[in-house]
Amino acid sequence: MNAGEGIRRQRQARTVTLVALAANAVMALFLPAVGLWREPDARLVVMGAVGVTLFALAQGAVLHVLVTPWTGPGTRRRAYVALAAASVLSVALVGPVGDGWPTWAWLACCIVGIVPLLVRWPLATAMCALTVVVTVAVALAAGDDPLHAVLIVVTVGAGVAALNAFPVWFWNLLVQAEYGRAAQAQLAASEERLRFARDVHDLLGHRLSVIALKAELAERLAPVDADRAADEAAEVRRMVAAALAEVREVVHGYRQIDLRAELRSIEHVLRSSGVRCTVTAPDADLPEAVAAPLAAVLREAVTNVLRHSQATSCAISICRTAGTGGDAVIMTVVNDGVTDVRPDRHSHGLRGLAERLAETGGTLRTHAADGRFTVEAVVSSTP
Repeated sequence: MNAGEGIRRQRQARTVTLVALAANAVMALFLPAVGLWREPDARLVVMGAVGVTLFALAQGAVLHVLVTPWTGPGTRRRAYVALAAASVLSVALVGPVGDGWPTWAWLACCIVGIVPLLVRWPLATAMCALTVVVTVAVALAAGDDPLHAVLIVVTVGAGVAALNAFPVWFWNLLVQAEYGRAAQAQLAASEERLRFARDVHDLLGHRLSVIALKAELAERLAPVDADRAADEAAEVRRMVAAALAEVREVVHGYRQIDLRAELRSIEHVLRSSGVRCTVTAPDADLPEAVAAPLAAVLREAVTNVLRHSQATSCAISICRTAGTGGDAVIMTVVNDGVTDVRPDRHSHGLRGLAERLAETGGTLRTHAADGRFTVEAVVSSTP
């Protein structure tokens, strides 16, 4: 799965989580609405409707920021304050409504159901206890049974909290997994840079230290022994030339095609991106003339896997074959997750590689069927 596909799936999961939380909120707010229907006083109905609406809007804003990691702290804080204000106002606006129906107790279930998602458990427990105390006071003021109201808040509120907690927990788990995968890919790149830096240091550190000492000696000898200083300077020049040759050799060796290392690196990248990868490589190393074009095709094919598919698996196979025209090496890359199989889908990069292979007698074929895309490169191994 490439980065773009990961973002798309994360957004889909976020949408599903929001829908689940919205459904829970609507179900929880249905019973306070029953109290509005039962209330005979139109004035109280209007007050109650305003209170329930304000609470519903504030609750929706809080649920939205819960599953929006990129929300700023200021926006998140304002949503929490709006919910707290709506909860306090609901006591005066919704508490008198119901004509014997515990309207505010049912609204308090929504408060108990969302508070544990917003703050840590000690504070959440205290806020839920305060909600229960307010429920008792509202019930006594309305002439309702306080025990019945408390039973509603505790049991139904706990159920609403559980229904809200599960999708939020699953969403947070998905976000952490995405962060972990991104960190793993970044770590792999950092490890490769460190490996190259370590190789350069090990190979050139000693020689550069000697060059520095020789240059210092030549500087000290220049005023007292010009001939010996000139000899030391010439030695420094030779050592610098040798060091430059070593640098070029190191860089060339780093850039030189190592198909096995390329396969290991690509396998690691694919697995870090969530794609199962199987690799079948030849027992012996391939000649440079064969490994170079195959590595180019391999990089382009895997780039297409990551950018242009929703792949979950990829199989890479490199094998030798013998024929009447001489020995050849065949590389096959097969991935699933292909949703668009138009002829020009992978044409830009692979078309250029096909032309390069044709110049050396090789061939490149692609095939898409049943949601799978296959790239096959054939390079002659006969001199």
